Order: sequence, then structure tokens, then C-alpha cells
Amino acid sequence: HELGQHAFGEKLGLYIVVPQQLVVEVGVCIVYMVTGGRSLKKFHELVCEDCKSIKLTYFIMIFASVHFVLSHLPNFNSISGVSLAAAVMSLSYSTIAWSASLAKGVQENVEYGYKSKSTAGTVFNFLSALGEVAFAYAGHNVVLEIQATIPSTPEKPSKGPMWKGVVVAYIVVALCYFPVALIGYWMFGNSVDENILETLKKPAWLIATANIFVVIHVIGSYQIYAMPVFDMMETLLVKKMYFKPSWILRFVVRNFYVAATMFVGMTFPFFGGLLAFFGGFAFAPTTYFLPCVMWLAIYKPRRYSLSWWCNWICIVFGVCLMVLSPIGGLRTIIVQAKEYKFYS
Repeated sequence: HELGQHAFGEKLGLYIVVPQQLVVEVGVCIVYMVTGGRSLKKFHELVCEDCKSIKLTYFIMIFASVHFVLSHLPNFNSISGVSLAAAVMSLSYSTIAWSASLAKGVQENVEYGYKSKSTAGTVFNFLSALGEVAFAYAGHNVVLEIQATIPSTPEKPSKGPMWKGVVVAYIVVALCYFPVALIGYWMFGNSVDENILETLKKPAWLIATANIFVVIHVIGSYQIYAMPVFDMMETLLVKKMYFKPSWILRFVVRNFYVAATMFVGMTFPFFGGLLAFFGGFAFAPTTYFLPCVMWLAIYKPRRYSLSWWCNWICIVFGVCLMVLSPIGGLRTIIVQAKEYKFYS
């Protein structure tokens, strides 16, 4: 938001940036609640095949219970260990996903065509997929908050280590996503589930391990996206509403936020639909066109130069993505909701 204020002015910068940033961070936390709950449920089913089935709602509540504790850590530096574990886990479960798919081999009667049989369905699925791709890597939405925690001097500015960190992050992201996407689709075609670990069932111990890795990953990631929201809420209450800063205020605010994201995740546990909706509605602005608008406002590159064209292409693409992807996401949620019973 400080960069927004620098680009657009003290008040306008806040009005432009903060709502979009909040939607991104709250949206990610809701999706992670659903992901953590579904992975715990899958782990339970694999480890205890003869056990009575437990509602997804209860697994989301179990996942949320961890955050009622972790959310009281003070800042980004205090969750660095959790964040490192999350990074290692994401690389681990991705490797398990593509290697187990490869070991399973190409399935009989595999189909690589469109999943929907109608033209309208295909178009909506395409729009939904664009939103899911936009959601796929959300790190750049908290990159400035992370950089703000790095010591910076004129001699040693924080952009040096930050740039190295960003390069490493994108390499790790590529190693996680591309093998899973290519090998998973090659083996299962369009019959693959929203979460490939739900498609894979054997070897049970390995897939169960991968699901626990997913849980550890989203525990760490939830905290990274929740931390800026905690900061905003507490700053607003103290500076604007004149609450006294205390541990009671922190306790109430943070527990309320975790409970709210848990409740929404339990009510609407539609993984693919939520990805597509938030990917288009929230991630497209903060990923594609808001940084480009800031760049144009601050640096004012020469009109029709390469930099000017690149930024405007990203802005137009981002606006289209923001308008179209939520349509596909909402349609996916509506289709899934037809057969869904609340809190089942």
C-alpha cells in the first residue's frame, strides 16, 4: 500500500491497493482452509480404509485449529521456520505426484480432448482455467511485505537479496508445477481430479505422505498471507478506532480472522471454483495490471517504447482476465453446488 501511495497519492493509493490486496490474501486463506481439510480427509481415507467416513467440515475445523495457535506469532521473521518447511513440503509432494503418476503409466481409454461435451461448457471451462492459472503462484502479492523485513541501506539495498530470493522462488515453482502438469495430464488425460493426489490411490503410504506434506505446506502458506491482514486490521483498530494495543486485541482479532476464513471454507468447499473465481477477480489486478499502472505512473516511459507497450499489453490482458475468469469460476461453483449439501 505504501507503493500505491507513492504512485497515486496518500489517500487514492490506499483506496486502490488495500481492497485488492485484502481480497487476494483473504481469498488465499479461504482456499488453503479447503485444501488443508481435503488433504487431511484424503489422508484419513488412505490410512484407515475401514474407518467410518468423517465430514469434510470436521477436517477443515481440525486444520483451522492449528492456525488458532500459529496466528499469534508476532511477525514474518518468526514464521521463517514454518515457511521453510512449507517450501520443502511443496517440492516433496509435487515430486511424489509426478513420479507416482509416471509409475502408474498411461491409463486405458485416456482422453486428451475437452472435458465438456457442449461448446458453452468448453468456453466456461476455458475461462475457469485462466483463473486457476492466475491463482497458481500468488507469491508476488506479498513480495513487498517480505522485502520490507529485509535490512536495507544505500550501500546494501534490500533489492539485491530480494531479487535472488525471487529467482530461486520461481525456479522452485517451475520444478513443482511443470512436471505435475505435463506428466499428470499425459497419464490421466481429462479424467484427472482437481487435486491430482485425489486421483492417485496407490501406493497408499506414499500418497498419504504426500497429502500430509500438502497440509504442512498450506499451514505455512496460510500464515504468510494472513500476516499482512493481521497487520492491517490491528493498525486500523489502534490508529483509526483508538483501541489500546494489547495482547487481548491481538488475540481477538487474529482468532476472529481464522474463524471467519474457516467458516467460509466450510460453507463453500469448492476447490476448483474458488481458485478460478479468486484467480480472476483478485489475482489478475494485483498480478497483471496494478503493478504495470504503478510503473507507468512512477517511471513515465516514453510513449510507444518497448516498456510502454509491454506494460499496456499486460494491463489489457489483466483487465480481460479479471472480467472473464470469475464468470467461469462462478459457473463451476454453481455446477458443483447442485449436488452439494452444506457442511457435509
